[in-house]
Amino acid sequence: MIPCNEPPDHVNDGIPIIKIDSAGDRFYIAPMSDETNAKFEHELKRLEKRVDALVQVCDQLQDENRSLKQRQDSLTSERATLLQKNEQVRARVEAMIGRLKAMEQGG
Repeated sequence: MIPCNEPPDHVNDGIPIIKIDSAGDRFYIAPMSDETNAKFEHELKRLEKRVDALVQVCDQLQDENRSLKQRQDSLTSERATLLQKNEQVRARVEAMIGRLKAMEQGG
């Protein structure tokens, strides 16, 4: 630790933060105690678990998104097929109506 005759200017979770250079506002953080180090490790593990959970959720969402895109592609293709069949049926019905009208006028 760099010697400093001034008392700590700030305290962060019980760790004194000592001003080294008042002109440049540089600070030095005193070494962590075993208790503080244990708290830090515990918090780090907690955050690691949360990040892992978020990664897992992201993976699930990517899988779901991929599945939904495939389903959308399938439905789009099915819709196009149904529209084509609908047009074919419409053309047949119009042709039948035309023949019926021709039969009425001719007969």
